[in-house]
Amino acid sequence: MKKYIYLSLLLFLSQFSVAQTFDLQRVEPLSWWVGMKNPNLQLLVYGKNIADSKVELNYEGVKIESVTKVENPNYLFLNLVIAPETKAGTFKITFTKSKKEIVSYDYVLQAREANSALRKGFDASDVVYLIMPDRFANGNPNNDNMPGMLEKANREDPNGRHGGDLQGIIEKLDYLADLGVTSLWLNPVQENNMAKYSYHGYAISDMYKIDSRFGDNNLYKEFVKKAQSKGLSVVMDLVFNHLATEHFTLKDRPMRNWVHEYPDFKRTSYRGSLIADPYSSQADKSTMLGGWFDYTMGDLDQRNPLVANYLIQASIWWVEFSGINAIRMDTQVYPYKEFMSDWAKAVRNEYPNFSLVGEVWIEQASHLSYFQSDANNLDGYQSNLTSLTDFAMKIAVQYAFNEEDSWNGGLLRLFNLLGEDFLYSKPNDLLIFLDNHDISRYYSVIGQDIRKMKMATAFLLTTRGVPQLYYGGEVLSFGNEHEGHGFIRKDFEGGWAGDANNTFAKTGRNDLQNEYFDYLKTLLNWRKGNKVVAYGKLTHFLPENNLYVYFKELDGKAVMVILNNHDKEDKKLGNVQRYMEVLGKYKKGKNVVTGEKISNFTEIKIPAKSAVVFELE
Repeated sequence: MKKYIYLSLLLFLSQFSVAQTFDLQRVEPLSWWVGMKNPNLQLLVYGKNIADSKVELNYEGVKIESVTKVENPNYLFLNLVIAPETKAGTFKITFTKSKKEIVSYDYVLQAREANSALRKGFDASDVVYLIMPDRFANGNPNNDNMPGMLEKANREDPNGRHGGDLQGIIEKLDYLADLGVTSLWLNPVQENNMAKYSYHGYAISDMYKIDSRFGDNNLYKEFVKKAQSKGLSVVMDLVFNHLATEHFTLKDRPMRNWVHEYPDFKRTSYRGSLIADPYSSQADKSTMLGGWFDYTMGDLDQRNPLVANYLIQASIWWVEFSGINAIRMDTQVYPYKEFMSDWAKAVRNEYPNFSLVGEVWIEQASHLSYFQSDANNLDGYQSNLTSLTDFAMKIAVQYAFNEEDSWNGGLLRLFNLLGEDFLYSKPNDLLIFLDNHDISRYYSVIGQDIRKMKMATAFLLTTRGVPQLYYGGEVLSFGNEHEGHGFIRKDFEGGWAGDANNTFAKTGRNDLQNEYFDYLKTLLNWRKGNKVVAYGKLTHFLPENNLYVYFKELDGKAVMVILNNHDKEDKKLGNVQRYMEVLGKYKKGKNVVTGEKISNFTEIKIPAKSAVVFELE
């Protein structure tokens, strides 16, 4: 009897030991959908010694094509094939050892929402409004500090977390729709569970989870639907170059080449222009592509197909789960360009009307143009991106209104820049901006001169491309990048209970702020739905005597814009003979800001340092 009890105890302990070795912690993607164009699905399975198990599933239409084991026994990669006729439902993935089931996982296959594949992105008819969620509005103070989050809120620290969240943005949707923007781009909202400097969102520690200090996955989905119901599309910010060092795949790497690994820390050169350079050395490219962006951001090696699939599927998961309209890809040129092309192709294969904008921080149009889809590149490279961040335009507007006109300065910067649009396959799809979260506030760049601010705004909203505004710009927020990023990412006054001023409201803004706010709002709401300014043919005339005149024309209608860059001298348009190839088709016009009507174009008055915008009939 004692012998029987002893053997039974040994058997129990043996089974208990086996069960303990399989501590299943993660399966990613979290779920998937039937009816996707790509039938293949790679599941990352993470748990202690999970590679020691045998994997089985039994669900009609789903089969295990292969199981990939890697250097780390805590990982398995399951390669599934989902047949087109597969029904939505839940199937059980069983992990066995010695023919005994040790652990199982219920995996959900969902039905796609109707018309999800036809989701439309943004185009030149839109105006994108960029929000840093931590700094916009705090709708739920209860989530400022959350269990398990390493960094706590501290509004006194310019580089700390301040408590802005998704609920705060939801509560301001009416404000944004009324302002006249049509698309919202949020800096990354996925979990950034880092010990410090985590508010910006670019050190993602969980690809499938909204940071709990912003809300949760369901709240993000609710935000997207509510924004879209008010005519606001949504752009999600993603990062494929790196993950936070707190991400589970960096704390316990699946394999050595999951990231670029060196004996000592190696930083990228940040020289994105090397990628398009036909003469760049492999050594320089290796440093650019393989060096880490920062100590806390592990640099992923997208040449590894397991890494590549992991990232591509994460982006598609968010598109399908949340219903977003576009993705803005951070540090577009830092991962391997071949992978980035494959990613964009995979997303657009599932969602042909979706927008993909790459952050290409290169300030020369000749290099920028290389990365837009359908570019005529000598090496045949095809990025499959629909849009790029136009940093060449940013440089031109940075100087144009601060300089007197010269052979290449002042307004000639804008004229010459647009003259290089032959380099782009689709110049009207470029994302154009005065500032964003990484550069000095434009109001500071121009010396806090509201005249220049209005000029630049009028140009931004009437030239080619998709305009992008940066939160707080509408109330003349200021700050210089060299003083620290916290000062160009200040809290929007009025977004927190107890703020001294509420600049979301007219009564909380000073006279100068209201003057600019009203000017911007007028132009934005005029622009909304205006096909002429969005899609019209652009014709511009060589700036002379500090005047720059250009037109947009479409279907017998036109918009005329005149910029006067002289600091003190008011001007009249005067002799209009050189403009008659366009102006000769029209007899009268109306100032879109003041409502003033004109019939004698020679008498149009343009005050010093100002812009006038006319609709022509």
